[in-house]
Amino acid sequence: MSYIPDLVDDFLSLLFPRLCYGCGGELLRNERLICTGCRVLMPRTGYHLVRNNPVEQLFWGRCRIEKAAAFSFYNRDSRIRNLIHNLKYRGIREIGFALGELYGFALEGSDFLLGIDIIVPVPLHPSKERIRGFNQSCLISAGLSKATGIPVNMKVLERKSETETQTRRSRYDRWMNVEGVFEAAAGADISGMHLLLIDDVITTGSTIESCVNALSACDDVRVSVLSLAVAVE
Repeated sequence: MSYIPDLVDDFLSLLFPRLCYGCGGELLRNERLICTGCRVLMPRTGYHLVRNNPVEQLFWGRCRIEKAAAFSFYNRDSRIRNLIHNLKYRGIREIGFALGELYGFALEGSDFLLGIDIIVPVPLHPSKERIRGFNQSCLISAGLSKATGIPVNMKVLERKSETETQTRRSRYDRWMNVEGVFEAAAGADISGMHLLLIDDVITTGSTIESCVNALSACDDVRVSVLSLAVAVE
C-alpha cells in the first residue's frame, strides 16, 4: 500500500502542477521548489576557488575583507534571479534555505570556509522585516549553516535606520543610501573572530561595504563575504 501516497501526489500534480521557481518547468515527483535542471544548469561563478576574483575586486580600496565570493550570476534572464524574486517578493521562504544549503554543499572541499567562526546575515530594519515577514539573508544563512555546521548569529549586526530601496539607484546613490546605517550590536562579543557576512545579491557592493565598515570598527575582527548572486551587465 506504500504506493498510494505516490498515486495521490500524481493525481494532485495533474490538478495543481508543481512548478520550479527557477525556470517555471513542472517538478518531478522527487523534486521540491527547484528542479534538477536548474540545480545542475544554474551557472556557478566558482569564485570561492579563486583569490582576487571579481567579487573581491569590487571591494578593493573600499573596505577591508579577507575574501569574497558569490554562487551564481544575476542578470535579467537568470534562474537565480527568478529564484531570488520568488523568495523576496512572493514570500516563498523555503527557497532561501534551499539555496543557502545548495551553496554550502558547493563550498565543501574548498578552503573558503576555513577559520570562519560564525555566519552573520545582513540585517533588515525591524519595520521592513515586519512588513515582509522575514529576512531573506537569515533564511540563506540558515541553509548555509545546515550544510556547513557553522553557527549563525543574528545579533551581531544591527540596522540603525530604515532606508529606501536600492533598486534603480546609481552607484553613488546606493552608497549614500546605506552609508552609516549599520552598527555592531552593543555587547556583541566578536573580538578575535572571523565573520562570514551573508547577503542575497551583490550589485554595487554598497550595502556590504557599510556592513563591513561597521564590523571592522570592533577590535580584532575579520570579515569575509558570501552572496547567492553577483549582478552582471
